[in-house]
Amino acid sequence: MCGKTSISKLLAKGKHGSVSGIRYQCLYGTDSGVNRILVSVSKKFFKRAVKRNLLKRRIRESWRRQKHQLNLEGNFDILLIYSVKEILSYEEIYSSIGQVIENLNAKHGPKQPAEAPDAPLSE
Repeated sequence: MCGKTSISKLLAKGKHGSVSGIRYQCLYGTDSGVNRILVSVSKKFFKRAVKRNLLKRRIRESWRRQKHQLNLEGNFDILLIYSVKEILSYEEIYSSIGQVIENLNAKHGPKQPAEAPDAPLSE
């Protein structure tokens, strides 16, 4: 995702949330034609670009391996912000991205109709 206007629109109108280690902002129903993701690691917490790039690679790979679980119809933009001062392991980041996907499915996913109780079988 790139472009000043699309990023400012995401920050202004997007819905936000947080899981352990990662904050996220999602704008659902964009007119971009594709689903887009933006990953951010603060220079304030990690001065060295090597560490920031390591964390961004871990987040992108975790997203790539789990994005098929996302049940959103239409297009969306997502901003993932790494918000911890320590370098988390890949497994911890992977589980955090899984929680982000679960939260997005719960908030924006298709509504499941309530199942009717099973009727007794007549003989």
